[in-house]
Amino acid sequence: MIPRLAASPAPATPALAFLDELRLRGFAGDISARFDDRLVMATDNSIYQRQPQAVVFPRDAGDLVRIAKVSADPRFAGVHFAPRGGGTGTNGQSLTDGIVVDVSRHMSAILEINQEEGWVRVQPGVVKDALNAALKPLGLFFAPECSTSNRATLGGMISTDACGQGSCLYGKTRDHVLALKVVLLDGTIWDSAPLDKAALAEAARRQDMVGAIHRVADGIAREQAQLIADRFPALNRCLTGYDLAHLRDAEGRFNLNAVLCGSEGTLAMIAEAKIRVLPIPKRSALINLRYDGFDAALRDARTLMALGAASVETVDSKVLGLARGDIVWDGIKAFFPDDPEGAAAGINLIEFVGDTEAEVRVKLDPVEALLKAEGRAAGRRGYTIAWDAAGERIQTMRKRGVGLLGNMQGEKRPIPFVEDTAVPPENLADYIAEFRAALDRRGLEYGMFGHVDAGVLHVRPAIDMKAEGAERMIREVSDEVFALTRKYGGLLWGEHGKGVRSEYVPEVFGPLYPSLQALKAAFDPRNQLNPGKIAAPDGEALLAIDKVPMRGQLDRTIPAQVRAAYDEALHCNGNGACFNWDPLDAMCPSFKATGDRRHSPKGRASLFREWLRQLSDAGVDPAAEAERLRAGTAEGGFWARLRNTLARDKGETDFSNEVKEAMDGCLACKSCSGQCPIKVDVPSFRAKFLELYYGRYLRPLKDHAIGGLERLLPVGARIPGLANAVLGSAPGRWMSAKLGVVDAPLFSGIDLMREAAARGVALATPETLAKVPEGEREAHVILVQDAFTSHFETGLVLDFAEALRRMGFTPWLAPFRPNGKPLHVHGFLGAFRRQAQANTDMLRELARSGVALVGLDPSMTLTYRGEYPGMVREVPRVLLPQEFLAKRLDELPQLPAGEGFALLPHCTERTNAAASIKDWQAVFARLGAPLKVLASGCCGMAGTYGHEAEHQEVSRQLYEMGWRQHVAAEGARLLVTGYSCRSQVKRLEGVALRHPVQALLLRLREASAAMEPRRAAA
Repeated sequence: MIPRLAASPAPATPALAFLDELRLRGFAGDISARFDDRLVMATDNSIYQRQPQAVVFPRDAGDLVRIAKVSADPRFAGVHFAPRGGGTGTNGQSLTDGIVVDVSRHMSAILEINQEEGWVRVQPGVVKDALNAALKPLGLFFAPECSTSNRATLGGMISTDACGQGSCLYGKTRDHVLALKVVLLDGTIWDSAPLDKAALAEAARRQDMVGAIHRVADGIAREQAQLIADRFPALNRCLTGYDLAHLRDAEGRFNLNAVLCGSEGTLAMIAEAKIRVLPIPKRSALINLRYDGFDAALRDARTLMALGAASVETVDSKVLGLARGDIVWDGIKAFFPDDPEGAAAGINLIEFVGDTEAEVRVKLDPVEALLKAEGRAAGRRGYTIAWDAAGERIQTMRKRGVGLLGNMQGEKRPIPFVEDTAVPPENLADYIAEFRAALDRRGLEYGMFGHVDAGVLHVRPAIDMKAEGAERMIREVSDEVFALTRKYGGLLWGEHGKGVRSEYVPEVFGPLYPSLQALKAAFDPRNQLNPGKIAAPDGEALLAIDKVPMRGQLDRTIPAQVRAAYDEALHCNGNGACFNWDPLDAMCPSFKATGDRRHSPKGRASLFREWLRQLSDAGVDPAAEAERLRAGTAEGGFWARLRNTLARDKGETDFSNEVKEAMDGCLACKSCSGQCPIKVDVPSFRAKFLELYYGRYLRPLKDHAIGGLERLLPVGARIPGLANAVLGSAPGRWMSAKLGVVDAPLFSGIDLMREAAARGVALATPETLAKVPEGEREAHVILVQDAFTSHFETGLVLDFAEALRRMGFTPWLAPFRPNGKPLHVHGFLGAFRRQAQANTDMLRELARSGVALVGLDPSMTLTYRGEYPGMVREVPRVLLPQEFLAKRLDELPQLPAGEGFALLPHCTERTNAAASIKDWQAVFARLGAPLKVLASGCCGMAGTYGHEAEHQEVSRQLYEMGWRQHVAAEGARLLVTGYSCRSQVKRLEGVALRHPVQALLLRLREASAAMEPRRAAA
C-alpha cells in the first residue's frame, strides 16, 4: 500500500497574506494556493522548474490594478510576482518563486476589430491562432509567426517580442504593436502609444510613476545616444526588451512600447493591446529543396535569400527523420522523396507569397529556372513545390520541430538553452560550423532548424538532465556559444527572450547596463516584477543559468528503475502542444472544456512526476508495489482501505488526492499519445496511478461495474427484453444513478451468433479456418468482436459482414472475448493483463491461419496496438476496416460516381492511426462516393466517460464545441466510426448516425439493384 503523501510545501506567510488582501479588495478572478495549481505553473518549455507561492487568474484590468496596489503596500514589499500567458517560453521567462499572474484563463477576449484601418484590440490572454481564426473571414491576419502559435498568447508574444518564420518580410511583434494599455506598479493604467514632442513633455511633467518613467527613458535616449548605437547590433533579430535603440520611431516620436515589448513582465502588466493586422496573401508556393549536407543548405541560403522569397527556413536530417514518425508526415511525405543516395541531410523551405498565382509565379519561376539550370550545384539534390494548403502542412511540420526533437529516443533529449542565437546571415554558416564543433567535441547529439534568412538557427543539444554533471554541461556550452555569438557579431537571445539567461545582459550592454537598471527602477522601484531578469538593482543579482532549479534535478531523485517503469510521463518537455486552443483539434479535450492546465497532458505529467518523486522520497518503489497488488500480496486489505477512505473524506490531506482529481478529468481518448510531439501517454500512466491509488483507498462501485461490463454484457444479451426493461425502468434508472451512471445504452435484441450463422457467417476457430484452401485465405477476413458493437449495435456487425461479401470477401466471426479496454481505463491492470493475455492467445491461434483480423470499433481495435504490447508479447495485428480494404483496393468493385459523404473519425483513430483516415477516402473513392473528412475535437463520450454522472457538464460542453454543428450541417450524410461517438449523438440529438461500412453497403446494394434489370434482360 502506498503511503499518505502529506508533506507538500505550503506557501510562505507573506504570499498568503497578500492573497487575503487581494480578496478583501474585491479581486474578481480566481486565486489558488493549492500545491497542484502551483506545481503546474512551476514549468514552461524550458529546462527549469520554479515553484511559485500561489497563482492568481485576473478577470480584467481592474484585477491587475488590485494586484499592483496591494503590491505597493509596504507590508508586501518583499512579495514578487510574474505575469504569465501561454507558458510556452523556452528560457523560464514567466517562471517565478513568487506569485504567478496568469492572464490566459479569463483575459482572452478580442475586444474590437477595425477592418478598415487594419487593427484589432485584444486582451493579453488571446491565443495568436485564435485571433487569426477570427480575422480570416475578413481576409486579415496578425503576421508575426511563432512555432507555438496555437497556444502562445498575444501578451506573451509582446512580452518576448516574438517572431519566427517570415520576420524579414513582416518584422517582429513590436513592429505591429500600435498601443499598449498597461498597469504600472502604483496602480496607474497607462495607455502607451507614440508621443510627439508636446505629448512627451506633458507626460514627463506628471508627478506620478508615469512622469518618472518618461523622464528617465527620455533622458537615457538623449544622453546615451552614441552608446546605444554602439551596443545595439543591427540585426533583423535585434536586441529586444528595454529596446533603447527604438525609443524614437521612424517619425521621431517617443514610443515607450519599444521598451515594453520584450520586457518579459519585468516592467508592467499588459491589460490590452492594439495591434496592426495585414491582408492575408491569397496564394503561396513553397519550394522544398533537398541537400547532400546541412552545411550546404546553410551556405546556399545566402543565394536563395537574394531571390525575393518571403522566408527561407531550414531543417536538418534529425528533425526530418523525427517528422517521419509523427502524425504530420502522412500529409507531406510526397514532397520529400528519398533520393538514390538516401534521405536528404538538410532541406531549405523557400516561400513565395502573393494575391494571385501569377503574382507568385513572377517570383517563383526565376528561382525554379535557376534550380533547373544549376542542377546539383551547391550540394542540391532536387526539389518539389507545394502550393497553398500543402505548403501550410509542411510549415506545420517545421513548427513542430521543437517538439519533435524532444521525442528522440533514450534518456538524452534535445533541450533548449542555446537554441535561438542570431548572427548576421552572412556569418551563419561559419558560426554554425564552430557551434557544431563545440557540441561534437563534447560528444553531444543535436538537431537544428530555423530561419536562415534572419540568421537564426534553433539548436538543441541532447543532454540527460537527470545525470550528474548536467548543470556543468549547461554552463560550459552556454558560455562557449555566448562567446561565439560575440565573435560573429550576434546575440545569444535572438528570438525567445532572455529569462534565466539574463546573466549575460551586463556584458552585452556594458556601460549601458546602468541605464537599464535605471529604467527598471523607474517602473519597478521595489524590484517586485519578475525579479532577476534583464536588469536588477545594484546589490541584487540576475538569475544564473546553472543556479535556478531544474526539472532534471528533481527527476534525478526518482530511481532509474522507477523512471523506466513510468516513462510515459517522465519525458514531457513542457512544449505545451496540449494547450492548443482550437476546438476542432483533438488534443486535449479536458483542457479545452475547463481551461484548467491541471487537466492537460502537461499538467497531469507534472503532477505524476512529482507524485513519483514524493513516493521515492518515502522509500516506496511504485512498480514493485504495483506487482504486489496484481499478485494479491500487497499489505493492507479492505478494512485498511476503508479507514483511509473515511479519513480522506473527513479532509485528511494526501497529495495523491490532488493527482487523482486531475486524472479524473481525463477522457482516455488517447489523442495525447498520438498528437503530442513527445507522445506523452496520459491514459497509460493514469491507469498505473489508479491501480496504486486504489490500493490505498476504496474504489467506487461504478468502477467495478464498468470494469466488469464486458463480462456482464453477454449475460444480458441472452435476455435482452428483460435486461432492457430493467435498465429502462424507473428503479433501473435510479440504481444506475446511484452508481453514478446515466443514459445507459440498451441491448439491440439481436442474437449475433444465430443471425450470423443464418447469413452464412461461420464461427472462426483454428479447426474451421484450416479447412479454407491456403491459396484462398487472402479472400477471407475474421471479424474480431468488441463488446459494444456486438451487443448494442449488432446490426452494424451484420452489415459489415454483408458489405464484405458484396465486395468479394468471405467473413468469419471470431468468438467473443472481452477486450479489456474498460479495465485498463479504470486501472484494473492485473485483470487487464490476464484478459489481454487470454485474448492474445486466441487471436494468435486465429492469425496462424493467415486470414486477416479486422475490428470494427477504432478505440477497441487500437487497444491491441496501444495498451496490449505493454502487457503481453507478440500481439497479432488487428486491422481497422479501412486498413484492410485499402490493402485490397484493386479487388474492390469500381462503382460510378454517386452521393458523397462526410466523416467524423474517432479521436483515437484520428490521432493514433492517422494514415488510415486517407484509407477511408481511397475506399470510398473506389466505390464512387467522395468522402470529406471533417475537422473536429472530441465528441465528449470517450468510452463510458459521457455516461458517468460526474462528467455530464464537460461531456455536453465538448459536444457543443464542434460535433453539434457538424451533425446539424451534414445530416444523414455524416458518417461516424466510433461506437461511443454515435452513442453521444444518439443520446443528445436523438439521431442514429451510420458507420462508414454501412454507407459502403448502401452503395453496393444500389449498384446491385441497378444491375438486376440488366441481368434479367440477359
